[in-house]
Amino acid sequence: MRIFFTILFLCYFTTASFGAKDEAAREKILFDFVGNYCLECHDSSLQKGERDFETFELPLASVADLITADEIIDQVPLREMPPKDADQPSDEERLAVIRALQQGIKLARGKFDSSGARTVLRRLSSREYEYTLQELFDRRVDTLGLTAEFPKENTSHQMDNIGASLVTSGFLLDQHFLSAQRLVELRLGKPKTEPKTWHFKDNFVQYEELTGSHKSVFNFKYLCLYEQPNSDTRQGGYGHIEDFLEGVPFSGLYEIEVLAKAMHRDTHYDPKIFGIDFSEPFQMAIVPGDASAGHIHYPQAIEPILAKTLVPDDQEKWLKLKVWLEMGQTPRFIFPNGPYESRASVITINKRYKDEFEGKTSTSGVGRAHILRQGKLPHIRINEIKIHGPLGEPGGSREELAVFGENGFQPDRALDQLYHFAERAYRRPLQDEDRKQIEKTYQKRISEKTTPRQSALDTIKMILCSPSFLYLSEITEENEKRLRPHDLATRLSYALWVAPPDDELFAIASNGSLAKEEELREQITRLLGEKRSAKFVKAFLDSWLNLREIGNLPPPRKGALSYYAEDLPTSMKKEAELFFRHLLATNGPVTDFLDADYTFVDKKLAKHYNLPEKDKLRLADGFQKVSLPENGQRGGVLGMAGVQTASANGVDTSPVTRGIFVLENILGIQPPPPPDEVPAIDSDVSSATTIREKLALHSEDSTCHECHRKIDPLGFSMETFDPVGRWRSNYPKPKGAKTAAKIDTKGELPSGETFENFETFKKVLKEHRKDPFTRHLIESLLTFATGRHMEPVDQFEIDEIFESVKKDNYGMRTLVMESLTSEIFRSR
Repeated sequence: MRIFFTILFLCYFTTASFGAKDEAAREKILFDFVGNYCLECHDSSLQKGERDFETFELPLASVADLITADEIIDQVPLREMPPKDADQPSDEERLAVIRALQQGIKLARGKFDSSGARTVLRRLSSREYEYTLQELFDRRVDTLGLTAEFPKENTSHQMDNIGASLVTSGFLLDQHFLSAQRLVELRLGKPKTEPKTWHFKDNFVQYEELTGSHKSVFNFKYLCLYEQPNSDTRQGGYGHIEDFLEGVPFSGLYEIEVLAKAMHRDTHYDPKIFGIDFSEPFQMAIVPGDASAGHIHYPQAIEPILAKTLVPDDQEKWLKLKVWLEMGQTPRFIFPNGPYESRASVITINKRYKDEFEGKTSTSGVGRAHILRQGKLPHIRINEIKIHGPLGEPGGSREELAVFGENGFQPDRALDQLYHFAERAYRRPLQDEDRKQIEKTYQKRISEKTTPRQSALDTIKMILCSPSFLYLSEITEENEKRLRPHDLATRLSYALWVAPPDDELFAIASNGSLAKEEELREQITRLLGEKRSAKFVKAFLDSWLNLREIGNLPPPRKGALSYYAEDLPTSMKKEAELFFRHLLATNGPVTDFLDADYTFVDKKLAKHYNLPEKDKLRLADGFQKVSLPENGQRGGVLGMAGVQTASANGVDTSPVTRGIFVLENILGIQPPPPPDEVPAIDSDVSSATTIREKLALHSEDSTCHECHRKIDPLGFSMETFDPVGRWRSNYPKPKGAKTAAKIDTKGELPSGETFENFETFKKVLKEHRKDPFTRHLIESLLTFATGRHMEPVDQFEIDEIFESVKKDNYGMRTLVMESLTSEIFRSR
């Protein structure tokens, strides 16, 4: 078979010279092949897999024919079609039909170029919108919740930036107006004010079950943090300042000093009660709170971590942090690595250690006054809090300098300053109509007796609501195929930075040199080398591997304490990002995504994976590149807990769901949806005891078998991972059962390759599916970078990109460079 593949790829990418006399021969090759090996399953009456080849012929007459030809070319070399129990064509017949179809596609290329393969006018996605404003105003904007009320974005094959899917409604336009109003007024409309100091020493009232015990034991002298934020019962996860519910008077930087200490990290209570790592220092962080937005001691929609620090044990120390707060926000203190649930801890201590307490104790089970007096309940205790601000910034606020320039707003230069800001916001040189609209808006506000500064602010709001800002509109003429330099600069900067072009990229676009491939390559290298490219890595992985789904279907707390107590979702995503960045930086082979003998872990993931490093790493060490054991349990993206979590539902696993994930996200094959008449998987499987048996019974239906023979083996290989990516050998034991069913991971692909377990499955993928995987990765990157799905007419150039990548040992950096310098990326 290896010899066949060698011959195939020599033929596959050789430009054959066919004359008119060969057309009939090509037509006969296809006719004979389809008649002998395809029509038994794919004629107009049966149409297995919703494929009808009865009228398929050369020359190709439609885009649908192009898609069919592409599918046959993909399937025939892998020997997935015809199925192994059917008559098989010889290698010569396979090669002949592939060459005939390849030439047919080549001849049809020009015929269908005008059918599409263009990025439709699209707006900024919510993700791009926030990142763009962050860049324009040079400050984080996640404290504002600008997109909190936006409708949820539609994704298309997990991509959130596909033009055809980004719907714009009247409601969304209203939200854009409100967001611009809020951003501009809070960041640029605040009056000049002198810093003020607040000092809080008592009346640290805490709610619900904490009120009585804190009143009797402390008389509200201390603010105590008992658990991680966002727990189920919410008893001490958020510490607020009762006398500062109104929040800060203006948006700005504030210095917060906290006199605090960590209590009882050396507790003698069973550590399992708390579900945390007592070898690590306690952490304290600050998040914003808004008393008008709901319960101040509950989770809120806007609560990014603003600052974090370690808390010393047993001895009070002043801890100083600098944070950004919006007008009306009050700081709230959290315990990120605290116990998973305070109430449960207290109930257990009251049961197991009741003999240690003297005098009156609680009979409710949740009382903690006696534990606070006599026991050793781990927590963070805050004695005093000082808040000072808003702090001045040298030369003016970052927003002021970013919007108006180094000297801030100047009334006599207001229009020039607004033109400059609009050019950055619109990502192109201004046209006369742009200037007229800006001047008209500014002068109208002046005529209404508004101050020059407020008139300028109102004009900025108009700019931020303009279609030229909200849409990635192009100045390239409709009849031009290749993007003009400024449009190319915008596409490049949003692909790699999720932001408008910076001054250097804009200048290179303005002088026209970005149109030269050499300059384009230099800019790609520069953009990838800056920290801002981390946004590209995160956004692409969220789309390609669907990592944004992590956390949307969280597991029950009792069965996955560490998932919450150690914030594993953040570590899971970071592992994938560092792995991707490593391949990008070293031009490592993309086949490492399929299997590798290394990965990147922090202490939390090392414990999750049961790696030797779990006993060596500290949280302060961050992430480290580690070699993986030879047991094959990890390695490649499929061995990452993030991917396993994203392909499960939080409660249980499904070989079908994970199999489809591999089929779509790794191999780039879209299985057809099941017909309406197909029964549910658990229909009539009362005699089955395992999911494998259930699926076998389900697949006895001929309408189900065709797809499940391709899907199920891929999913069975990963059943040794639970819903959060922990390794397991058995399924959970059902209630009443004496034993837990052992997991069976062996399988066979439709093309005949077999595997016994996850380790050998990865080897099969790396040896026999690396080329389809690489092509799919190229297509996924181009889809992400252009904002449109690839079409059949794009396959010619994707073939060329693939060949370049393959020649360079499947290098990741080569893949990115060749994709972003391709005609596909540089065209409308």
